[in-house]
Amino acid sequence: MTTYLCVYLGSLVLALLVTPVVIWAARRIKAVDRPGIRTVHMLPMPRIGGVAIFLSAMALIILVIFVHNSIGQAFWAARLQLVTLLGSATLIFAVGLVDDLKGLRARVKVMAELLVALVLCLVGIRISDIALTDQWVLHLGGWGCVLTVLWVIGITNAVNLSDGLDGLAAGISAVACGVIAVLAIHGGNVVMAVLMLSLLGSLSGFLFFNFNPAKIFMGDCGSLFIGFTIASASVMCMTKSTALVGLALPALALGIPIFDTLFSILRRFLERRSIFAPDRSHFHHKLIELGLKQHHVVLIIYGMTLLSAGLGMFMLVTRDSGALIIVFCILLLLLLVFRVVGSVQLRQTVAALKEKYQMAGQHRQYQVGFEQAQLHFRSVRTPEQWWAAVCNAAERMDFAWVSVKTTKKDGSIDTEVWRMAGSEPDLSKLVIMTVPFKSSRAETSHEFELAICVNGSYESAGHRATLFSRLIDEHSIISG
Repeated sequence: MTTYLCVYLGSLVLALLVTPVVIWAARRIKAVDRPGIRTVHMLPMPRIGGVAIFLSAMALIILVIFVHNSIGQAFWAARLQLVTLLGSATLIFAVGLVDDLKGLRARVKVMAELLVALVLCLVGIRISDIALTDQWVLHLGGWGCVLTVLWVIGITNAVNLSDGLDGLAAGISAVACGVIAVLAIHGGNVVMAVLMLSLLGSLSGFLFFNFNPAKIFMGDCGSLFIGFTIASASVMCMTKSTALVGLALPALALGIPIFDTLFSILRRFLERRSIFAPDRSHFHHKLIELGLKQHHVVLIIYGMTLLSAGLGMFMLVTRDSGALIIVFCILLLLLLVFRVVGSVQLRQTVAALKEKYQMAGQHRQYQVGFEQAQLHFRSVRTPEQWWAAVCNAAERMDFAWVSVKTTKKDGSIDTEVWRMAGSEPDLSKLVIMTVPFKSSRAETSHEFELAICVNGSYESAGHRATLFSRLIDEHSIISG
């Protein structure tokens, strides 16, 4: 227990000493986060605070390796997995630091996370079995590696996305580290206990400078390092015990970032944006929109994190279905909170899903029509056949009318018009556009007028106009 206390206090003191140096260095090399549309700070802020967290935590972990007691011996016994974990965490830290200093695409960071997660699996740090109850053990086999990779990447990015307010990510991560440390001590896993206590101490010291009003941000080098280390440590705890609590407790402690990440992905999917696209609709943004001040939002999320983690601790003294009930109730509570603040709206989500798949169905339908029209155009040999192909394409793509105006060299104008059969269309539900196009004769000029039925969205009309324009690009008018 003395070693545990020394590790925590040592990393805390070291973080208090190193962080001011990092602040000074960040300002000197201009590694600062400038105010922007996604930020809530008003002044440039040093953003490589993860350097202080990394150095403070790593220094104490390395020192413990050389301690001549049972904990030091346990470190030597698990040296392969430990060195792999720490080496992978260092690589992730380096990737985050490069991103903070130079900028990296999100896909590059995810690929790095995927690589190190696979390395963990290769050395045996993976989820093989999950004991849901004493009698019901889920044997994952090869799927264990898949689950491990998803867990590591998911938790890493959940912590990264939570770094949106002063002290938010650091505080939530500190709770998660404390929970895993308790779990590790309870299970006799001294290596993970030391690892989590060293990270907890460095976060505690860093929070002195990171809490509102912050003097420094942890940046991607900090959030990626912390997220990866927490995810890896929880998996390593699972390798010692198949109990559900090994994954459930860290998941409950990180419940808000995890839900926030899942809902962010869902939101971007429904909006047909990249899942890596930034936005201002995260859970903490929603709380700020309710009129709360930044430090109040952070304290509220701290309280919710402590509550869910504290309730989750009852899993240590329950068995069988009791643990599952606890997990379900806490997740339901968190989901209710997200619903109350407006981060998830079931009716709007269902409506957006229906709209998305309806539009996808329309796009497939018009794509088939476009491909059929292409075949028609390829058999064209005369001007009459070309015009018939144009009319066929317009009908397949649900146009109200198409006219082509030909201006000859002597100034005379010829016009041909195709109209959809049936009643007169409602002009308020049409997109009307003109499209000039090329001809085999230089002495004449041509222009299309397209009247496209909206059919529920202007995007659908624009998509069909694009397909039709592509046909005209590929198959210019044939002059007689």
